[in-house]
Amino acid sequence: MGKKVEYLKFRTRLLVTSVFIVVAPLLLTAIAFSIIGIYMINSEREFGAFDQNYTSFAYTLENYNQMTADVLLEVREQLEEDPSHMEDVDYLEEINDQLANKSSYIIVRKGQEIYYAGDEKAAERIFLKLPEYGRDFSNIETGYYYNDMRKLVKQLDFLFRDGAEGSLFIVTRVSSLISQKMLIDMVLAFILILIFTSMVLTNWIQRGVFTPVNQLNTAMQQIAEGNLEYRLSNEEKGEIGELYRNYEDMRLRLKESLDEKFEHEKQNRELISNISHDLKTPITAVKGYVEGIMDGVADTPEKMDKYIKTIYNKANDMDRLINELTIYSGIDNNRIPYNFHRINVAEYFGDCVEEVGLDLESKNIHLNYEDLVSPETQIIADPEQLKRVINNIISNSVKYLDKENGVIDIRILDEVDSIRVEIEDNGKGIAAKDLPNIFERFYRTDASRNSSQGGSGIGLSIVRKIIEDHGGYIWATSKETEGTCMHFVIRKYQAPEQEEV
Repeated sequence: MGKKVEYLKFRTRLLVTSVFIVVAPLLLTAIAFSIIGIYMINSEREFGAFDQNYTSFAYTLENYNQMTADVLLEVREQLEEDPSHMEDVDYLEEINDQLANKSSYIIVRKGQEIYYAGDEKAAERIFLKLPEYGRDFSNIETGYYYNDMRKLVKQLDFLFRDGAEGSLFIVTRVSSLISQKMLIDMVLAFILILIFTSMVLTNWIQRGVFTPVNQLNTAMQQIAEGNLEYRLSNEEKGEIGELYRNYEDMRLRLKESLDEKFEHEKQNRELISNISHDLKTPITAVKGYVEGIMDGVADTPEKMDKYIKTIYNKANDMDRLINELTIYSGIDNNRIPYNFHRINVAEYFGDCVEEVGLDLESKNIHLNYEDLVSPETQIIADPEQLKRVINNIISNSVKYLDKENGVIDIRILDEVDSIRVEIEDNGKGIAAKDLPNIFERFYRTDASRNSSQGGSGIGLSIVRKIIEDHGGYIWATSKETEGTCMHFVIRKYQAPEQEEV
């Protein structure tokens, strides 16, 4: 089933997901903000200080310089052509408008006073800190950076038409630029964090929920298509593991039910085949003897008596088969009718032996009977069903007697709190490989059905069912060519002790 996945309970998974959605983005965002902040601080430290008020710097990315370089170049060209432009307020407004979208503004100083300011309030705060006229720097385009005010200032000196000293300052709000850049970085970082969090949670939910649910869906489809061999792992935990185990229980029960159904159908087909075969033989005999009578073959009283007795015996065989089928139906539906009584062992088995002895005598089979229990011994049993047990065992013995002098022994033995009944014959016996299976329904030692004995294969299964319903048990011992002995045990009836007066 692939790599094993540790499954959490759905409630735990939901709680973890809720916490992760909140905590993970906040934690990762804090880490990202710290990294970006440290980077920005380190970038600012690249600026070198010249004095307490201002410093000159060369920013490696040159972003700040490039933003105002074109404007500064244009102003310088205008001054070379006509210095009077610095006295034109409209011109100065135009320059200031160009710089407004670059977080910059201009200040024009005449002497020691403000001649023009694009942002008067901001200009008043920085004006006294501006460099003097003619301040000599090796690279004036780089400008001045004020640490305390986060302002980048570029200076261009000129002379007014009246000869007064003038300076044009382009002031850039470096802090604003940093904030904008930092804001953009933060937004990008937050978006990436959300994407990462979403991917992690999606993958986790996919592996923990959707993948096993899809596997379960596939398994159910296999069940719907009749494939009961498709298995799911039963090692998973939580609700998924419980679902998998429930699926396995359902699959095994369905498989067991289907196997039982197939086996039951197979047994029913075999029963029909057996009963059909076993009914065909006596019916054929009955038809033959009836035709003999009709054709006048039985022309003497002796022959007529023989024919009628044969027809009667064959009818009894058919009646026995039909009774077995009825009892089998009761076994299959667990509806064998019982009428339990307290019966005396000696009297009951004495009557049975007397009745059975007459039938065996007519078949030239010798019957021996031995009762070794006390005369007052009693058991709780259904007389009719117990008689069916004895008749089935004896008829089975008669069926497989292969010796000229057939002998059947019936012994009643005392087993302290039980009685044991032994019915032994000197027939052909049962092979050791067949002995454990003879009480199974439809099991026949003559599976080829070529023997003349026939049989439906349910007689001994009926015997076992009746004995077990009486609270007893049955088994068989046998030696091939020597005979078979059936043993069954039934508990004695124990009378309640009477209280002494």
